[in-house]
Formats: sequence, structure tokens, C-alpha cells
Amino acid sequence: MTYCVGILLDTGLVMASDSRTNAGVDHVAIFPKMNIFSQADERVLVLLTSGNLAISQAVINRLQKDITESVVPNLYTAVSMFEAARIVGDAVRAVHHEDAEHLRRHASDFSQAILLGGQIVGERPRLFNIYAAGNFIEAVPETSYFQIGETKYGKPILDRVIGNHTDLDEMAKCTLISFDSTIRSNLSVGMPIDLFIYRADSYSTACKKRITDADPYFNQLRRGWAEGLKKVFSELPAPDWC
Repeated sequence: MTYCVGILLDTGLVMASDSRTNAGVDHVAIFPKMNIFSQADERVLVLLTSGNLAISQAVINRLQKDITESVVPNLYTAVSMFEAARIVGDAVRAVHHEDAEHLRRHASDFSQAILLGGQIVGERPRLFNIYAAGNFIEAVPETSYFQIGETKYGKPILDRVIGNHTDLDEMAKCTLISFDSTIRSNLSVGMPIDLFIYRADSYSTACKKRITDADPYFNQLRRGWAEGLKKVFSELPAPDWC
């Protein structure tokens, strides 16, 4: 299992993923689930993957191979984020064509979900949720964020805080609290967290950080959040029904 979040704001994007994979309680490993494709002053594309790790790696390798071999279209020739989402969806379908039947014979599902966010010059930042079938939906003002993987524990804080005009730094803080809530409630999601903040029209990948258990800000945040919740809870009135 995994947990990934992509949030689209007026001022840019916040993208984050955990890095735990496991095939049982005695087989836990760390693999990054965030991949960035960028060209200076032209495009920044961020992919977050959830599901079968072998499928995720096959899709990313296919996308990279198409760029290396100048197969058109690819993520560096796409003229819009919509076209980029179609390219990623096509890569998912190609991997499905190659592997789905073999997985079925071994009683395994073709499990894959991808968040694609970024900006290509000439348009605003955009965010897509790409499904295992290769089809996708786009974030809109009414639904400005997507989650994939273990979504339920981190959702309440996002629903209470997210707004299109929320500051990017505030939204990054909210995202980390969402991860803390998920990690506390589900052992299949774990540190480190890869966090990427993209400011609209910057075409920069500089604001990417890997957050470990020892990160002082994250630990301050999780302590403050836990203590704040306890304080608010203690101040709420008890029921007086009987």
C-alpha cells in the first residue's frame, strides 16, 4: 500500500508520496514513488504512483525510453498537460497489454494508479488522476485535489483546509499533517515522505524535499498537531443528555 496526494491551487501544486512498499509484515522496503520530468523554462511534470511496484516501474521506464529514443509523442513533446496525461495513460495500457494476462494467471490484479501534475508553457498548472485502464480525470475548482493508495485517514484534514486560494506553504503543512494521520493509522504507509512544491510559471524543480523520521520540522508539526487536537477535545462540552 502507499499514500500519495496531489493538490492544485491558483498559485501552483503540492505533490507528496510516501516510500514504503511491503509484501507482508516481514518484507518491508523503501522505493521512491515520485518521478519528475522537466525541461528548463518549458515544462515540469510530476508523477506519483500507487499499486503494484513492478507495474509502476514498467510504466515509468516506458515513458523514459520513449524520450531517450525520441518516440513521438512523449512527455517532452507534449504540447499540453492533457496530451501528457494521454501519453501516460497509453503507457499504462501498453504495460497492461504485456502483463495483465500473466498477472491473472498468478491470481494478481493489474493494480495501478497515477497522479500527474505540472505545467507546460502556454497553459496554467494542471492535475490529473490516471486509472489502471489508462483513462483519467482532471482536477477542477470544486475538486482540487486527488489521493491514491490509502486515502481515508488523511482525507478529513484536506477537506477542512483546502481552498483554491490557500497559500502553497500552508497547503504543504496540511499535506504533511495528512501524512502523519495516515502513518499513525496504517502500518503499510511509512517514511520517508517525498514532498514537491511547484510555484506556477517557475518551471523549477528546486523545491523538492525528502522528509525522514529525523526531520525537525515534521516532528514539530506532528507534536503540535497531536497536542492541539487533545487540547481542543478537552475544551469541548460533554453531552448532557442524561
